[in-house]
Order: sequence, then structure tokens, then C-alpha cells
Amino acid sequence: MEHATPLFYSYKKRPQLDEHYDAIFIGSGLGSLCAASLLARNGKKVLICERHYTPGGYTHVFTRNDYEWDVGLHYVGDMDRKGSALRIIFEYITDKNLKWADMGEVYDRVVINGKVFDYVKGLNNWKERMKFYFPTADDARAIDKYVELLFAVNAAAKNFYMLKALPKLAQFFSSPFLSKAYQKFSSRTTKEILDSISDNDELKAVLSAQFGDYGMPPAQSSIVIHAAVALHYMNGGFYPIGGSEEIFNTIMPSVINAGGKTVISAEVKEIIVEGGKAIGVLMADGKKITSDIVVSGAGVHLTFEKLLNEENQKKIKFLKTLKKVEPSNAHFSLYIGLKQTAEELNLPKANYWIYPCGNNHDEAVEKYLNDYKQEFPVVYISFPSAKNPKFLEKYPGRSTIEIISVANYDWFKEWEGSRWKKRGEDYDAFKEEISQRLLAHLYKMEPQLEGKIDTYELSTPLSTKNFCNYQKGEIYGLSHDPQRFDADFLQPKTPIKNLFITGQDIVTVGIAGALMSGVLTASSILGKNIMNDIVQYAKQSGG
Repeated sequence: MEHATPLFYSYKKRPQLDEHYDAIFIGSGLGSLCAASLLARNGKKVLICERHYTPGGYTHVFTRNDYEWDVGLHYVGDMDRKGSALRIIFEYITDKNLKWADMGEVYDRVVINGKVFDYVKGLNNWKERMKFYFPTADDARAIDKYVELLFAVNAAAKNFYMLKALPKLAQFFSSPFLSKAYQKFSSRTTKEILDSISDNDELKAVLSAQFGDYGMPPAQSSIVIHAAVALHYMNGGFYPIGGSEEIFNTIMPSVINAGGKTVISAEVKEIIVEGGKAIGVLMADGKKITSDIVVSGAGVHLTFEKLLNEENQKKIKFLKTLKKVEPSNAHFSLYIGLKQTAEELNLPKANYWIYPCGNNHDEAVEKYLNDYKQEFPVVYISFPSAKNPKFLEKYPGRSTIEIISVANYDWFKEWEGSRWKKRGEDYDAFKEEISQRLLAHLYKMEPQLEGKIDTYELSTPLSTKNFCNYQKGEIYGLSHDPQRFDADFLQPKTPIKNLFITGQDIVTVGIAGALMSGVLTASSILGKNIMNDIVQYAKQSGG
């Protein structure tokens, strides 16, 4: 898709900005992009301020040595089911210009102690495959019960998230009816639910194997987030054709058409509040830009604890409670480039979820976070160049791989304050040790790759903090434990008039959570259920 108008401007080059906007967004992640597009389609002129030099939040890409990698998006579910909420929202905000490639029958490949379990596309196919791996009558009943519970949890969740966009008075009267069933589930951990349906540790380990998608092992995570992720991928995995940057590229034209802009290298220092309401932002260079509405997609901790001055922080009655809400775990990400194509190297489209320590995910995570020399509790391997049909158009004769595992931010405290790429020999040696250990797992699964790697680079929690402004290098925002889902302040509207929140913190982790947060935030700002507009568009356009 060609764009006659630039999609973003560098703030450092002093683009022509208006003195006032209908809405200013802090951060250009998917929640901000979605909400900005929805406001633009309702006649609002918006400004999106991104502190990084690349827009898109966790959907942006970076290039190095003639290679390109995604930093946060590795696959998305539910994109081929006609009428799915995720699909019709994307079609609406991109005018159907964002296309998706199917990853095929097998989208996730779980490896526990060397034993392989394929997650296959389609609910009935998935159930049959699981029953093939676990053929006893007790295991079959447990698998059926597991799926039944997933649907029950998600059904309850829909009503709960509706509450977040309602006015306070409507929330007060509706809450007992809309959230009761949800809270019955959200207070229980994934492990509790799995233990209630099966005594088979291997089966439970396989069923909970996607916990890396939300960053918490079974005994710590709420069943709510596990159910959302598990059902999200039941119809397979999909990848944006052209790479994850196409998400920004296809959403942004709607913002531009309404007179809006995205500026990069544009750090917001403070949200300006006067007379009890947000009236704009103060940029890091001292420039003030005013607006009717301010929307922060920078995460709730940063928004309330850093972007508001002390006087306005005092108005946030839940601030002490918020400070007790822990961030999700940090992570390593190893970016690999090869001078052969995915086809030549026989790279799969399916992701690997490797569990070298066996069936007890919680025990493995705890041991490792206490001592990095312990075995990785989980190793996730993705093959983006194999998933993207247009990769070779930009990078002929090349391919890429990404490997991710858990990390502990405390391991890096001695290098806090050091500059990117200039953190010293000890830091570089630590990175190389981790890189080689991750590569060993790759070679075990795909031995033909040994000796074929052209370049690799490890991203640490310090990199995430530096580029994405998450203070402890977390990729998934707030932790998804049961306590998080009790936090009724995680919603678009804030105690400060005209200040709103969007992004994964107010719904759940990931592409789906961030996208839905944009819908909720825009609905809250405009005072209407925007999903009605989206559904109507889908009906009219045959979506």
C-alpha cells in the first residue's frame, strides 16, 4: 500500500504541529493506535507522541545488518473466523488493508523433556490430537472439561470488560450482575483449575504450555488470562503479511485523513492538569501542547507515578494499591539472521515451546529466576521469515529467527544507568553466555542450522526499558495474577477529568488485549458503544 503522506514525523526535526488537538496520545502502541483511529473516524484530530525513534510500540520492527525482526508480535489468533471480534476490529480500523498469513495446521509445538506435542488448528482437531497423546478415559474427560471451562471463563469475561467502558453510575448498578461470574473464575489460578480436572502432570503441563504468552506459570496466573490466550489460538496462528510494521502502516492513514499526526522521538515529560482536568502535555523540551483529551498508552505505573506531578498524584486514591501491583516478568530475546532462505533451511512456521525441566513449570521458573545458571524454564522459538510471505521481497536470500526466554531484571541492576551499546565487557560476556545457551536449544530442534548463522544479537531487560520505557524490562505490562483482576481502577476513565488510559494494562496482555483496550477507551471517551459501529461495518462489507 502506497502512502502519499508521511505516516510519522521526527519531533527532533521540528514538524509543523498545531497548538491544540482534540486528543493527544502518549505512546504509539496498538491500544493508542486503535483508539486514535476510532476517534479520527468520529471526526477527532489527534496527535500521537512516541518517545522511541520508531512508532508502533511492541508492533514495531528494527533492522540490523540487512535483517529485520519484530520486537513483540510473533503470531495472532482468531483471524480466519468470520465475525470474530478481533478480525472485524482490525478490518474496521485498517479499511481491510491489513492482510494475514495462515501459519498452517500446526501453530505451536510443545516440547517437554524432548517429547513433542503439536497444537493443531481447529477446536475439534485440537481435542482429537490431545486425546491421541493422552488416550485414557480419564484424560479424555479432563480434556473435554478443560475446553468447557475455557468457554465458560471467556463468556463471563465479556460482561466484565463491558463494565470498563460504562460511566461510573452505570458501573455501580451493573457490576453485581456483570462481574459476579467473572470474579468466580478470576480469583482462581490456572493450576487450581487444572488440578481440579486432572491428576496427570504431563497433561496439565501440555495444557498450560502457552503460559509464556502471558508471562506467568500456572500457580501464579489467573485462569482468566490462560483461557483468553488458549481460546484465542484455537483456530490457528496468523502473521501480518509484510511484517508487524504493517499494523501501524495500515491504521495510521485514518488518523492522517482526519488531520492527525504521529511524532517520534517525542517524549512527554508531564500531563498538564489545570482545574482538576487534563488539558494537554508538557514535552521533554519544554514545549506545551494542549488538547481536549489526553490518552496515555504508556502503562498505568508510568502514567500515574511519573507523568503526573505530586499534587495531582494525591488525587489518585488508588495509587498505593497500584504500587503493589507487580509488573510481569522481564525477558531475553535473541535475534538471529541467516544468509539462506527459510525454504532452503527448511524452517518451520510453527513456534516451539520448549520445556527442558519437565512438567513442573512453576518450580522451573522459580529455580531459574533465583539463579540464571539454572536451565531455562521455557524457550520460545519463532521463525518470522517463514511466516511472512513477503519477507523475501525486502530481504532476498535471507531468513530470521527469534528466541525468547524469561529473565530477572535484578540480574542487570549493576548496569542501570549505563548507555545502550556501551555497558561494558562484563555485560557483553553475560549476553554472550545467554546467547550460546539459547542457540544450543535451537540446534537441538533444528540441527541443520548449526554453522549457518550470519549474525545474532541479544536483547535484555535493559533494552526493553530503554526503548519501550517499561521500568523493569517487562514485555507484558502488569502481572496477570488473580489480584490484578480485582483492580477495578484498571479502566479507561481516570479520576482526573479528560485523562484516559489505553493499552494492555486495562484489559489483558497481547495484540487482542491491546486492540480491545483501544475500543473500550474510544467508547468511554465518545460515550457510545463503538462495537456497534464496527459490527455494522462488518455486515455491510461482508466481513
